[in-house]
This record gives sequence, C-alpha cells and structure tokens, in this order.
Amino acid sequence: MRKRGRPFDSERTENNKQKIIDTAVELIKKHGADYLTVRNVCAAADVATGTFYHYFKNKDDLLMYFVRDISFGDCELTTPLTDIAGRIYELYMNLIERYMSLGKDFMKSFYTTNNKALSAYMSEADGKFADGTVMARSETEMTAALENGIIKEGTDIHAVCADICTIVKGCVFEWCLSDGDMDIKNTVRRIIERYLKEITLLDI
Repeated sequence: MRKRGRPFDSERTENNKQKIIDTAVELIKKHGADYLTVRNVCAAADVATGTFYHYFKNKDDLLMYFVRDISFGDCELTTPLTDIAGRIYELYMNLIERYMSLGKDFMKSFYTTNNKALSAYMSEADGKFADGTVMARSETEMTAALENGIIKEGTDIHAVCADICTIVKGCVFEWCLSDGDMDIKNTVRRIIERYLKEITLLDI
C-alpha cells in the first residue's frame, strides 16, 4: 500500500518525466526528429502541456536531454594522461555509448542537420565550448597534456579539440549511414590516434 503525501507525488512526478523522455524516443524512432513537437509528445505520452513545461523549456530543451545527460566535467577517466589519444577516446566513448544505447533507429533520425539542439551542443560560442560538454572536457585534458610536455609546444589546443569533435561527428554519421554495421569504436580510436600522433611527443 502506498503512503500518502510527498513520496507519492515525487514518484508520480518522476514517472511523468520518464514518460515524456520514453515517448520522445519512440516518436523519433517512428517519425524522425522533425516530428517532435510539444503537442505531439504530450498527446502520445498522455500528459498535460503544463507537465511538459515543468521539466523542459521547449522541444529543443527535450532533445538536449539526450546529449547533456552526461556531465563530462565530472566524468571519471582511467586512461593515463600520458596516453592522451586513449584518454580522449575514452572520453568520447562515454558519449558514443550513450548514443548506441538509444539504438540505431533513434540515432538515424536524431543525428541530422535539422536537429538544432544537437547542432548547438556540438559547436562553440564566442570561441569557447560550453561548460560540461565533451568538447570542453577534451580541451581541459589536452591542455593538461600540453602543460605536462605530452603535446608539442605551440599546438592550438582549441582547434585540435574542435577537429576531434568533427572527427567523432563524422564517425557517428557514418555509423548511421551504414545502418549500424560500422565498427564505430575501433574506427574512432584509430582515427583519433592517427590524428594526435602528429602533435604528441610520446609514442602512442
């Protein structure tokens, strides 16, 4: 028997949020990201629009959930800094595994040029990556590698991190085009290692 009061409300509130998220995934899989509107999500999830706006500012805010769910600033990495290519690969695998857990049908519809939320997340503003993003954490790691003599002096760390982000986006897009048949993990690792070899002082 459920207890009355706040615990029940809290549980129901969390269920409503998860219902919105799960419904968004199914709608994107079935109709594509363009189909996602506040009205369509609420109708399919059988929740009021007020409930939607309690958790999300708008459709783009909901879409951002799928890429900002991981706080990369707090992400624990086990690969040593001396293996900077492996460390950056490990960092990006947190994002790629998140993508893969959503399924290839979801990603094929989600990973498009029309997805403004994704475009905003995987870019920069005023020459800076947004705090908490995978690109910002990548820049922190690469800067530490530079300061520790692992990366060549004079390397434009910000440009390198932007390049790595572009590489990973291309790999994810290719994975979508191949209908999930591409070995994305080995491909990302191989390309990142080859790219960083040019600026790394230690053997990788």
